[in-house]
This record gives sequence, C-alpha cells and structure tokens, in this order.
Amino acid sequence: MNGRETDMNDERMDTATEAFVAHRNLLFTVAYEMLGSAADAEDVLQETWLKWADVDLDTIQNQRAYLVRITTRQALTRLRTLGRRKESYVGPWLPEPLLTTPDVAEDVELADSVSMAMLLVLETLNPTERAVFVLRDVFAMEYDEIAAAVDKSPAAVRQIAHRARAHVAERRPRDVVSPADTRAALQAFQKAVQTGDLQSLLDTLAPDVVLLTDGGGVVQAALEPIMGAATVAGILTNITGVGTLHLAQVNGHPALMMRVNGEIDAVIAVRIDEGRITGLYAVRNPEKLARIDQETPVSR
Repeated sequence: MNGRETDMNDERMDTATEAFVAHRNLLFTVAYEMLGSAADAEDVLQETWLKWADVDLDTIQNQRAYLVRITTRQALTRLRTLGRRKESYVGPWLPEPLLTTPDVAEDVELADSVSMAMLLVLETLNPTERAVFVLRDVFAMEYDEIAAAVDKSPAAVRQIAHRARAHVAERRPRDVVSPADTRAALQAFQKAVQTGDLQSLLDTLAPDVVLLTDGGGVVQAALEPIMGAATVAGILTNITGVGTLHLAQVNGHPALMMRVNGEIDAVIAVRIDEGRITGLYAVRNPEKLARIDQETPVSR
C-alpha cells in the first residue's frame, strides 16, 4: 500500500470512527433496551464497530440508520443466546441496573423505556417484537428502516409494531408517576425499612405487591417471586440494621442502593401504581452490579 492509499484509508477510518462515536450512546441504548444487559450491550457495540469499519461509507445515505441496523441485528442474535442462558438462570432474572445521569429523567419517554418495570415488560415480547417496539416507539425510526434491520417487509413490521404495542400497553404501569412522587414513595419505604416500622412499611406497599430478587445463584436471594404486602414486608424488616439505604438515579428513575460495610450489596428499583409500590426489583447478583458505581450515558 503506497502513501496515498494509506492516507485515504486513515481518512476513511477517521470518518467511520467519528460517526460511530457520535452515535455510540444511542447504539448502546438500543442494544441495552433489547437485551437488558449492559455487559452484553457493550459486546454488541464491539461487534457493531467491527462490521461498521468494513462498510463502504460512500454507499451509506443515513449513517445513523445503518449503524442502528447493524446494532439491531447483532442484538437479535445475542438476544436469542441470552434466552437460552435465562432458561438455566438460578432464580428470577432481572435486567442489569444502570446508574443514569439526571438529564435522562427529563426525557420522560426515554426514562420510561429504560425503567426496570418497562424492561421486564419487554421481556415478555419475542425478539423481533422487542426490536420493532424499541426501534419504533422509543427511537421513532421509520418502518422501512426497521424492516431493513429485522429482515421483514415494512407491512409486516407495521403489524408486528401494532401487536407489540398492544401487548406492552396491557402490562406497563397504569400511571405516569413523576420523579417527585417516586422519590416520596421511596423515602417513606426507606425510612420504614431502616426503622423496622412494619405498619409504615405496609402503608407504602400495594396489597398485591411482588418482590423479585436476583442473586444469580451467586448470593442469597429468593428463588421465586414473593407476593403479598404482609409477606414482602415481613421479609424486608429482616434487613433492618443490616446495611444502609441511599437514594440514587437508576434507569432514569429514583431507586435505592443498599450498602453493607461500604460495598454495594443491592440495587432496589420499584414500580408504582396509584401511589403505592406494586413491584420491588432487588438486584444482588455481583456481576450485574459491576458498573453501578459509574454513570452510564443513554440517549435517543
């Protein structure tokens, strides 16, 4: 390769790198919303970069759409592998929590899409439905762009989007709860747990509250969902005095971090309906807490 060819290749790589970096947070968010795992999303981004680096950029009209297409295809492949891993997972599987920046909460739709409650709803979709819903309803991509990403016709994508949207609507939280209301509910919950005040704790919980704990078979956690306010409250009072609870911004919403001897032991996210906690999601699996002490940028 002569000097001129080397310069042209370097220039092409610089252009490819600039485009990839410009859209990196978006691509990570697409992959994370499809996978519920930051570690797997990062792997998908590595795979996306390798494929992007080989693309003839002169043939690409919309770099953002093309990068999202590559990311979606890589994520779909990994999502099917993840499905097999989840089948043998010990106890409930919960998404990997992310410490997010304050600006994420200001974008209500983005915050809703990365919330723990929504990610669990997305788990009930099949891989293609999940990809279509994320790309259309969260990232507002055109149907023909989505079709290219999931290898379906635009007409088929419209039908899939309609079906996925109806499915999600049946299962997502009924109310849009403001960050202030979520924070107030969490603070009342936090105080009740830390003081061991059973009645105050019961007052924060809906009668049909569900507690999911994810230990991944590595640390102690319930292997089945725990249901009902009295049962959940009884279990939660057992952690009174064990550690300290602190408010944090997790997945675009207020959540709690539990520290034991200074180390993060659990991240607890909540789902709130009609002013009471209906879902508690406690992630204790150390692998899923590996990056929780640093903010992860997400964007649309």
